[in-house]
Amino acid sequence: MFEALRKKGYQIEFVSHALAILEIDFPDAAAELEEVVLNQSVPIEEIIGSGGGETKGTQRLRNGLTKKGWVKETFTIKKTINDEPRESISHKVDHVRVVDRSAGKRYRIALEIEWNNKDPFFDRDLENFKRLHSEGGISLGVMITRGTSLQDNMLNLVRRWVDEKRIESFERLSELGIEQTARQRREVLRRVQRVRNPIPFPDAWTAHFVSDKFGAATTHWRKLDDRIRRGVGNPCPLVLIGILRDALVNGARRFSTLADSHHLPDYPKWPSHHVSPAQTTQDKDCGYTPR
Repeated sequence: MFEALRKKGYQIEFVSHALAILEIDFPDAAAELEEVVLNQSVPIEEIIGSGGGETKGTQRLRNGLTKKGWVKETFTIKKTINDEPRESISHKVDHVRVVDRSAGKRYRIALEIEWNNKDPFFDRDLENFKRLHSEGGISLGVMITRGTSLQDNMLNLVRRWVDEKRIESFERLSELGIEQTARQRREVLRRVQRVRNPIPFPDAWTAHFVSDKFGAATTHWRKLDDRIRRGVGNPCPLVLIGILRDALVNGARRFSTLADSHHLPDYPKWPSHHVSPAQTTQDKDCGYTPR
């Protein structure tokens, strides 16, 4: 399952027997998902130009899923006592794949993309999955976020772009259509103009941009792992997908094809308490960095 993604280095994890559920009940939906993710690429210019928000690449990923039938859906759970309404709760999910079975039964897979939100959004999504699963609304949930290789190398990737574009000032950024707020300018200049150990503009801008927009408190693989370790979303079966560094492209080139003096580590497998015995041999290549 998802062997093409694994071979390219994507991080893949299955929680609470999600692998068995996909293989037996939803092989076609899994193939659709793999195809869309494999075709994903994000130009570094879009990441920088987006200011850290949802990039055009993420929007293309959403559009690809929508074309395959993974559409937005609102779940409404209503409870009554003796025909008297007592509770009504709605849950919105960005992408839901409905699969029809015999005897008119319909089953659903819920999917959320957390490219670059504040990390509490993981709690919201996982708790939604848990509630919908316990009520019989979905069979499993899928979460897509930035993988470890992408998060760990974001500083290097942005700095490489800064060097290639010869970013030496705010004026040069403006020429490229990248405007800075007053707060951003102050933070960068504070590092550049300080008396002790001033930092060159390219280093100061790069460090501030990455920490401000893609810092540790945003949605990425380790923050998702934190929630899984604490049991958030349990026992809903989950598929976790981490977007790898090589999904970023610089012009027509993927960053993996460029000279890079920084060797990416080989990630050991996720601790086995997240994986059922039947899944262990198939999960040996998943990516995970211990905290």
